Amino acid sequence: MTRTIALITGASSGIGAEYARLLAADHDLVLVARRADRLGDLAGELRARGAVVEVLPADLGTRDGVATVAGRLASGDVRLLVSNAGAGGYAPLVDVDPADIDRLLTLNAVAPVQLVRAALPGMIAAGEGAIITVASLLAFSAGLDDPRAPRRTLYAAAKAATVAFTRTLAGELADTPIRTQLLLPGVVATEWNDGAGRDISWAMTPQHVASASLAGLRLGETVCTPGLEDQAAALDALLAAESALVSGGNQPTPAARYSGPQV
Repeated sequence: MTRTIALITGASSGIGAEYARLLAADHDLVLVARRADRLGDLAGELRARGAVVEVLPADLGTRDGVATVAGRLASGDVRLLVSNAGAGGYAPLVDVDPADIDRLLTLNAVAPVQLVRAALPGMIAAGEGAIITVASLLAFSAGLDDPRAPRRTLYAAAKAATVAFTRTLAGELADTPIRTQLLLPGVVATEWNDGAGRDISWAMTPQHVASASLAGLRLGETVCTPGLEDQAAALDALLAAESALVSGGNQPTPAARYSGPQV
């Protein structure tokens, strides 16, 4: 590989595959997903465009899969990490098989942290690099009562962890050359959730999501919400709410509403 190397997880379809297609013009690629046959097909397409492509089959819902990809990142030559792999596991918590909880949290929350940790030393040593983590607008949906939304307790919790991780990491790396971006797509017309998004009129195409993310990275955005026109105002409101909770809640005595007679 002679060009800048990008490693993309969840690359066999959807948003991940579109990232790969967009990056192939000026990057060599490491493609990660469970489905080796799909990765092979995509690799053939991208090699025909001139990219050098390495296929790395791995299941990031397992600790062994995470270790495999982390080991590849630890070689230190990857300058763009796109942590995109994920799964919905949509169901009321009481209906989720206990054996699936660790797998879903590993895939959606643990893997992004481990992969970023593996990639950072090489990027810092080289004095360049970028990290994109793909979360979801559902990370902000915990208090919403929208009948259109899926049952999402585990998924929302995991993606909320990715949101907090990436935003905090951006501050941690602010004085380094390493760029970070948190991607917050809404409904996307992909194979995700058995392709349910393809039947939703407001679903965005995966091409538009990946293109917006890369454009946002060039603009220096640490958060990219592809469908949100006034993103700056929304992020300012989010920061104000967070500040009100953290600053307002850190007091030496309980709030007045707790001082009355106790039941």
